[in-house]
Amino acid sequence: MKRNLIVSLLLIVSLCFCNTANLWAQQNDVQEKVDDYIDAYVQMSRFSGSILIAKRGQVLVNKGYGYASYGFEVNNNPQTKFRIGSLTKGFTAVAIMQLVENNKLKLNDRLIKFIPDYSRGNEITIKHLLTNTSGIPNHTELEDFNRERRVFHYGIIETIQLFKNKPLEFEPEEKFSYSNSNYLLLGYIIEQISNMTYAEYVKQNILDPLQMLNSGYERPEEIIKNMAQGYCIKNNEIVKAKFRDMSNAHASGALYSTTGDLYKWDRALYTDKLMSNNYRDLMFTPFKDNYGFGWGIVDVFNHKMIAHSGEIDGFTSNISRFPDEDVCIIILSNFEHTPISRINKDIIAIVFGKEYKTPKAVNTVKLPEKVLQSYIGKYEVKPGFVFEVTFSDGSLFCQPTSQPKLELLPVSKTEFTLLKVDAKISFVKGSNQKVEKLILNQGGNKIPALKIK
Repeated sequence: MKRNLIVSLLLIVSLCFCNTANLWAQQNDVQEKVDDYIDAYVQMSRFSGSILIAKRGQVLVNKGYGYASYGFEVNNNPQTKFRIGSLTKGFTAVAIMQLVENNKLKLNDRLIKFIPDYSRGNEITIKHLLTNTSGIPNHTELEDFNRERRVFHYGIIETIQLFKNKPLEFEPEEKFSYSNSNYLLLGYIIEQISNMTYAEYVKQNILDPLQMLNSGYERPEEIIKNMAQGYCIKNNEIVKAKFRDMSNAHASGALYSTTGDLYKWDRALYTDKLMSNNYRDLMFTPFKDNYGFGWGIVDVFNHKMIAHSGEIDGFTSNISRFPDEDVCIIILSNFEHTPISRINKDIIAIVFGKEYKTPKAVNTVKLPEKVLQSYIGKYEVKPGFVFEVTFSDGSLFCQPTSQPKLELLPVSKTEFTLLKVDAKISFVKGSNQKVEKLILNQGGNKIPALKIK
């Protein structure tokens, strides 16, 4: 009997040791692969930031790469704070769900209830705002945004005044269209109901209860310790990103955080610490185009992923949660040109043992502004689909119809690589030495576009 007990205990100890050894092996394997992969981007000046990867409560990676300050060569580390941009929307959605659970708000409440003179506010509901199905235009795409509201202080009421009478882009609930305006309005509603500022509400009801002590709402006048400087690339050089007064980002993007704090956020979303499970499940239920309440819900490698990315002056971010496997991947970067989607997908591949490609270094060159400006114009792929090439602040940009503007980095006098996208563009001149077309090289395909203007 005693012998059997000893054998059983030895077996248990052996199994525990094997499980621990397997965890260590997996942690070392993931860490090494992520280091090799990210170092390639660091060498190309395409990534600088911090990354955390966890599985079933075990942190596999928690490390900084590149510099928080390139001027003073201060390294990024797990304590470095970053703007998280649109990851803020997940916090705004939780705040709204808390108010709904406490019977202070209903998802079918109409916008007109909170802003009586809002155009068509009797047709737009809280749920439409949460799911980006309201049809309200995105205020950051209005002409005055880059000229004024990016730099100068605009309160939330002032910003809402600028778009509240704009025509809807489509009928409410007709389709999905991502709009920061929706979440600004939700932030305003939170303030009206709670009698607190958005920053106060989030701190008291989310950040403090979760002990997220390194997170908060950014204000231009505030000195934030361990905060990274934001950067971008201009004609092959790392430079400071444009100044942004975060007041106009508000509930759509004004929060900052660390990888460690965002992991606390991830852990809490498995529990009822912030709201009851049924409200949490509703938040993570896709409505249109795989978007729930402040989160996207899609399958990656046949695994359910709940995620969101962020992009705001000088910074990019992403959090991906795999609830069935209890995996969390957090990527925070102080480069606004980081190809965050590609990096996130490749790190997911590393974690789940799928194929991925480590990027190859691309040697870029500097070109005179006169050469860059010679490529300005509109290039038609087919009727209704055009590449518009523009020049701004010493750099060349390309914007496909209804898609984001992408910066072009020159690798030769006529060939450019696209920041954030694994693709290249070549410009072709005719016999008169004038540019006649461009060719997009992506995924093994060559797509020509004739210059029409």
